[in-house]
Order: sequence, then C-alpha cells, then structure tokens
Amino acid sequence: MAPSGVSTESFATEKAVRHEGRKLRVALIGVGGISDQHFRTLAAFPDVELVAACDLRQSRLAAAGEKYGISRLYTDWKKMLREVKPEGVDVCTPNGQHAPATIDSLNGGAHVMTEKPMAMTPRECQRMIDAARKNGRKLAVGFQYRFHPSTRFLAAARDEGEFGRVMFVKCQALRRRGIPNWGVFGQKERQGGGPMIDIGVHVLEMAHYVMGSPRPVAASGNIWTYMGNKPSSVASAWPNWDHKTYTVEDLAIGQVRFENGAILQIEASFVAHIEKDVWNFTLMGEKGGCTWDPPAVFTDRADHMTNYSPTFTGDGSFDALFVAKLRNWVDACLYNKPLLAPGEAGLAVQKMLDGVYRSAAAGREVKIS
Repeated sequence: MAPSGVSTESFATEKAVRHEGRKLRVALIGVGGISDQHFRTLAAFPDVELVAACDLRQSRLAAAGEKYGISRLYTDWKKMLREVKPEGVDVCTPNGQHAPATIDSLNGGAHVMTEKPMAMTPRECQRMIDAARKNGRKLAVGFQYRFHPSTRFLAAARDEGEFGRVMFVKCQALRRRGIPNWGVFGQKERQGGGPMIDIGVHVLEMAHYVMGSPRPVAASGNIWTYMGNKPSSVASAWPNWDHKTYTVEDLAIGQVRFENGAILQIEASFVAHIEKDVWNFTLMGEKGGCTWDPPAVFTDRADHMTNYSPTFTGDGSFDALFVAKLRNWVDACLYNKPLLAPGEAGLAVQKMLDGVYRSAAAGREVKIS
C-alpha cells in the first residue's frame, strides 16, 4: 500500500528503482551486542550488500561472518577500508571507538552510520562532522527514537503550532534494576558514562527534536554511584554484573538551559528505588503540552481544556525502529534523501550530555559553547 499522499503508481515506480538499481556495499565495524540488529536489518534490504565486517574478537567475528554469509573478515578496520573500499560503514563499537572508526571510514570515502551516543565528547563529534563535510559523505547517528510513531506524531503537532513557545520539558529514562551484565557498559573510560549517556541519550534526543532542536547554552547536574560498584544478591532480570570494573553512575539528574529560554530536565538510571521503569517525556508550551507515552496533546479548544491522542500511530517495535533508521541512512546514501538524524543532531545532544557530566564534576552550572 502506498503511503498517504503518494500515488500507487509513483510508489510502485520508486520501489522498482530501489529494487533493481545498484546496491550499497556496506561493512560493519564492531560485531558484538547491538550489531546483530544491524546485520539482520541491513541483510533484509534488497538494495544493500553486506561486504565485510571487523572486530577484535576473532571468534565473534567468525560467528557473524558465518551467520550472515560475509567472507571478508578483519580485525583491523583500516586494512578493511583499504582492501574492501565499502560505500557505507555501520559503526557498532563501544562508544570510545565511534569517533576514530567513523573518521577513518569517512576519510576512506564511505558514508557512515554510527550508533548512539555519537562519540565521547563534543570535540570528537565535531571532528566527525568535519570529516564528513571534507569528504562529501553522509554521516548519520543511530537515534532510532526519532522514527518512533509517538515522536513523529508529536513533531507533527509541533509543526502545526499546537505547543506554541516551548518552556519546559521533563525527560525520564529510568530503570529500577537494569545494569547491563554484558559488554563494557560499566566502564567509564570506554563508554564515557553510565545511564545518562547510554539510555538517557535516547529520551533526551527525541525530546530535543520535538522541542524544535533549540541551541543549549548551559547545563547543571549531579551523578551518584551507590549499587553498581558492589555485589548484589537481589533478584533481577540482569544479575551478576561486573561490579569490580564498574566505574559509571547509577543515577544521573541534569538540567539544560536553551538559548530561547526553555528548560529541559533529564533523569536517567540503571538502578533506582522507584516503582517501575519509566521511558517518557512531558512537554509544556504556551499554547499546549504533550506526553510521549501515551502520545497525547493537551490544549484548549472551543473554550474547554481538551486532550487528544491518535487512534493509530503505527509499529513502534524495536525491529521497526531499526528498519526506519537504517532505511533512512541507506536512502540518503543511494538516493540522496534527507537524513533525519544527521551528525549535527548528534553534536547538539553530545553537548548536553557533556554539560551534565561536567557540571557534576565541577559542582556548579557550566556553559555550553
């Protein structure tokens, strides 16, 4: 079925062009954790060819190669880039390697999709953007929640003027007990932080997007570590995390001020004594407000306070979000369509994350340049 506003004939023609045209030759750097979602999604696209993969762990690399039929496997991404010359590179490494892998890939002539957060620091993000511009390549950040039906509904309401001037947003990415017991999520030197940079980033970026992406100018915040660095016998879905190498926060609370006067507050936790997990944001504007979960708009109509929600929003599953974000990247690379989550968006979000962490370290509000 053709999307709304597109004729069946033109939609069929576009599909034919996609399916019968050339394929985007894609390589992946990093094959642990989230990469399987990337592999599965990209492998299903008829206009993508998976041509190579790179990872330091050879056993994991071999397993991914066998599962997805990839014969060109490397432990050195620079060698892979020289020999394979992929047109697109999907970076799924730990956070600390996002910038070097992305910059090398861009300088090698490839378009890049990098997982969130974009990098470890705003300076790294800027270097990535500069490399993309210098080489005329596309750079996307893995902000899949921009593609969520609830986010798209609220962004459309914003565009129709339902909120007016936005004054305040409260974001929450809270787990009662959800410290990752795999990967390097608890190692600050490799990840840059804990729940704020790992899961808070998602709610922060989709709320900032719905706000209209105002420029952040200052941040304040605090972080606490009180359980992750200790052994625990409390039953949970993810027990037995590596408390001995745990150097990130359990709970982070931040506030960001914007150039237009708006305020955003962000709460993020891997572990917190709360009733249940929360994944949401609330927005307050001069003309109206909203919540993300459930997606709803609150405003005044016909001399009454009114609330309204969509009767249908579409598929917001994890699989569907990955299809949407990777499809957008491939469409930008092959068909020059606009990126919904470009590197510049990643830089703005990184400045806010960095501001909260810097404020926590300094014990005062800090400026965001």
